[in-house]
Formats: sequence, structure tokens, C-alpha cells
Amino acid sequence: MSKAEILGSIRRGLKRGEPTHTQRAAVAARLTPHGHNLIPKRALLPHQEQVSLFTAMAIEAAAEIVELESEASIVEAVKPWLKEQHIDTLTIANDAQLDPLDWEGSQLQVQTGTAHVGDAASLTVAFAGIAETGTLMLHSSKESPTTLNFLPDNHIVVLHKRNIVGPYEEAWKKLREATKSIMPRTVNLITGPSRSADIEQRLQMGAHGPKRLLILLVSDSK
Repeated sequence: MSKAEILGSIRRGLKRGEPTHTQRAAVAARLTPHGHNLIPKRALLPHQEQVSLFTAMAIEAAAEIVELESEASIVEAVKPWLKEQHIDTLTIANDAQLDPLDWEGSQLQVQTGTAHVGDAASLTVAFAGIAETGTLMLHSSKESPTTLNFLPDNHIVVLHKRNIVGPYEEAWKKLREATKSIMPRTVNLITGPSRSADIEQRLQMGAHGPKRLLILLVSDSK
């Protein structure tokens, strides 16, 4: 069924017709302000403390953190980590921030674009980090397909410290401003590696996505 047919069925069930102009305006006015919900006190911190909180919460969620002085250190940080996992291939997002990286001599087979089932590792850039839960916010685009976030067993994410915010509300505000309120098709909120304890309450890593999550926390001010 099409969207119009589904909504039409709901209206008939509620015994309501098409909304009037006044009703549409009232709904738009109610949605526009994007008011905040109750925000945990732990997220209301100065920025440097938000960075520290993000790091602590991400590690608690089983993510690995490597702090870097600049993007120029990314390749040198990625190489030994992948070597420890016995991985020699890497799929990276076609992101302008990653274009300057020089993979020559890294002994890695690097490709850009969409990830596929069976890919060992991916490298992407986070839009924001959310301190209150150590969560990454990434969104889909033609440069960074969502498959990069979920199909490989190992996910490496570049996050600039300047893009860390306290509560979720600030991350959504930041995204609305960056996209002029035209939301991406997909927004992914990632807290640590994928896991599930649904089966016999046994924790299984990589249940619905990557088994390992490495966050490269970049401190440069560009």
C-alpha cells in the first residue's frame, strides 16, 4: 500500500477527513520549536569535560579510543590496529576529510565506496559524538553509505573533539543546522560495538553489526 492509502485508512478509522489548512499550521507550529526534554545533569558540562565524559562512556560501552593530534596521524594509528586483527583490507568512506590520507606503503588494500558482506574493516567520519552516553552520530550520504557502519566486522571512526556535544538534543540541533533541516535518509546512533544478549542471556558481540569499534579522537582545531 502507498503512504497515501495507509494514512487514508487511519483517517477513516478515526472518522477524520483531510486536515484543514489551520490544522496543518497548528501541527507545523508544534513541531518547529524542537524543544528539549529533561537533560541529564552529567551532560551539562564545559566542553573539555564533555570530551572526557564521552571517552569514559565509550570505553564503558566496549569501544576502543585512540587520541590523535591531527588527521595526519590516522594512517599510522590504523595500520597497527588492523595488523593486530590480522586484517590487510580496508574500505573507507569517500569523505573529503579522508581524501588527503596517504595509504602508500601501509601494506593495506584500500578501496572507497560501499561496504559489502564479508568486508573486514571500514573507516568513516562521525558527524558528532554525544557525551552523555558515549554515542557516535553518523548520517548517510553518497560519500558515506550506511553499509560502512554495519557490514564490516571492524568499524574505525574518526571523531573530532570539536564535534562532541553534551546531550542528544544538541547533536540533533547540530544536524538540523548543518543540513538546513533537510534530514539525511538515515541517521545512525552507535554506542560501542554491536551486541545482543537475547539468546539465553549470553552476550554476543557483533550480533547486528561490527564486533569491534575503534574511535580515533582527533584534537586538532581545523
